[in-house]
Order: sequence, then structure tokens, then C-alpha cells
Amino acid sequence: MFMTEISETPPTAIGRRTVLIATGATAATLAVAAAVPESPAPTADTTAPVAAAAVCTLTREMTEGPYYLDGQYVRADIREDKTGIPLRLTLTVVDDDTCAPLGNALVEIWHCDALGEYSGFVGNNGHTEPDNGTFLRGGVLTNSVGIADITTVYPGWYRGRCVHIHLKVHTNVTLTSNGSFTGSQELHTGQLFFDETITAKVAALSTYAANTVPRTTLAQDSIYDEGGAASGLLTLAALGSSTSAGYAGTLTVGVESS
Repeated sequence: MFMTEISETPPTAIGRRTVLIATGATAATLAVAAAVPESPAPTADTTAPVAAAAVCTLTREMTEGPYYLDGQYVRADIREDKTGIPLRLTLTVVDDDTCAPLGNALVEIWHCDALGEYSGFVGNNGHTEPDNGTFLRGGVLTNSVGIADITTVYPGWYRGRCVHIHLKVHTNVTLTSNGSFTGSQELHTGQLFFDETITAKVAALSTYAANTVPRTTLAQDSIYDEGGAASGLLTLAALGSSTSAGYAGTLTVGVESS
């Protein structure tokens, strides 16, 4: 039996636990350039803080889903030995009241591999592979201007869901000696989504085409609500001249930090 999220009830009213996404001219100001592989990661010296006067758009949180595991590693590269095209995420976290950047917040992500399998749950999408319970899971602390840079691979898909990445934002974390974290306050749970035109190109690559499970498109997904960036749709930029070179994905996410 396959374990999917399609049967989950999409969230309704979320109240004050919401996420903000900068839009329009604000988004252009906040976007972090990551167009080529050799580009340096943004730093406090090269990336301007988010303007307090920025206009933000509220959107609801999205379901955690059945594949979350506690106690994952704090690390900037979560690929381990997984094949797939590179995906370089630059996520900027801001406060929902002021749009000021939120530093020292843990941005945690988890997603399936090219075959649609999650670590800790391998086999739920019909494929057999080693399962160490940690691949494609982890997160990093934001820097002083609210930026979290994470390197992973472009996700695959599993039955009933479009290509996506799960996201949590925590504060007040304690880093442990084994590279994990404890004792956090969870500020946001959401999902990141991908442009369907780009996903179709990625799905045609041999690594992803080996996943024979029917692919659900963005428009067919039961969770994504067609809200664009306000619902977690990443801005994607090619890292090279071919699809196999990978993509950079950026998004500015605001959370209630008070």
C-alpha cells in the first residue's frame, strides 16, 4: 500500500500562524541572485536587509504531511549520496509585523528523492533502495540578514502529489553535539512548489524518468492552492545552459516571531 498525502484535508483557517511572501516590487528587491554555480553565497556584506516598509502578502500554512522526522541534522548540504540535478535554495525569513530579517532562525526542509522515496519511509512509492533515515533532510540557521542557504537535489514525486519540498521555521533552538538540534519554538510549517514547465523538463531526465509512478502536476495537486509565490511557489533560475545543470530557488518567507 502506498502512503500519500492526497487524503489529507487541506488546512482551512490558520489564524495568526501565517506565512508572508513579499510580492511585486518588494520581491524584486528581496530576491537573491544565484544564477551561476560559482556565485558566492549571499552574506551580510553583499545582501541588503529587508526594508521595514516592505509590503507583504499573507498566506496560510500547509500540512506537515506524514513524512516528518524529529531531530535531523543542522547542515547546509542535505544531498548525501542522492543523485539528481542540483537545487540551491536561498530562503529569506522575515518578521510578519515589520518585515525585518529574522536571524538565527532554523530553516528545516525535507523532501523525497528522484524516485519519490523519503528517508525513513523507503518503499512507500514502490522502489527499493538503501534507507538511512537522514537523506534529503536537514536545515540551517539564518544569518544576520535572515538568509538560509541549503543545497539539495531537485525533488522527484510520489503518488498523488506534485513535486514539492516541506518546510519548517524554528527559533530558540539548541544545537547538539551530534549535529542536530533540540528545544525549538516552531513558527511555521509550509511547503515549497516548483514551476510546472521546469518540472516537466526535469522529469524527462533519465534519473527522474526511472520513477514510473504517474506524476501529479501542480494544477492537479490537492494541497497547492494556485496562489503563486504567496503559496510557496519558488522563483527558479537556471544554474547553467542545460536542465541537468540544476536550478537556484529563492523565496522570502515571513513568520510571526513575537
